[in-house]
Amino acid sequence: MLESTITLQNHQILLRPISKQDFPFMLTLTQEKEMWNYFTSDLSIPEELEKWAQPAFDGDRVQFTVIDKETQEILGSSAFGNYSKKDERIEIGWTWLGKPSQGKGVNSQMKFLMMEYAFEILKVKRVEIKTDVLNLPARKAMLKMGIIEEGVLRSHTLLCTGRRRDTIYYSVLEHEWPTLKKNWK
Repeated sequence: MLESTITLQNHQILLRPISKQDFPFMLTLTQEKEMWNYFTSDLSIPEELEKWAQPAFDGDRVQFTVIDKETQEILGSSAFGNYSKKDERIEIGWTWLGKPSQGKGVNSQMKFLMMEYAFEILKVKRVEIKTDVLNLPARKAMLKMGIIEEGVLRSHTLLCTGRRRDTIYYSVLEHEWPTLKKNWK
């Protein structure tokens, strides 16, 4: 089990554990329905946001609220989950950003901070990330960051739209991290 009080930050963003007090602010960012076309939950619905966050409160996931350090505004969320200490791997996922923060490098900064923690503090051998095979912006972003595309699991996950997605996996391995960290974009 991961420590649920992890806080990560750089000069621009802060990732701190999610709290229920964040929900009203998050809901203002989640109202565009098309944001959830590739997602398992429609976070524009208050009850869905609460269900989506519940694993963090149950200790099954470390869900972060992402905050702009200058403005103190909530930008979105990301999480560590599916941690296997025995197998020395962890997943980064359950990630979303409000429209104003998309395409501004926030996702890359979040992933960097989380990978740095995973490889350098947790000492994992593998970090996994997955997305919908149709989510081309996410896929391009992963490749731009230098994260390795692995393969597709067909009809893998039921989305909130009722569509079954083909899930594409990405990963970074321990021996790849030093070079990736040095060349991070």
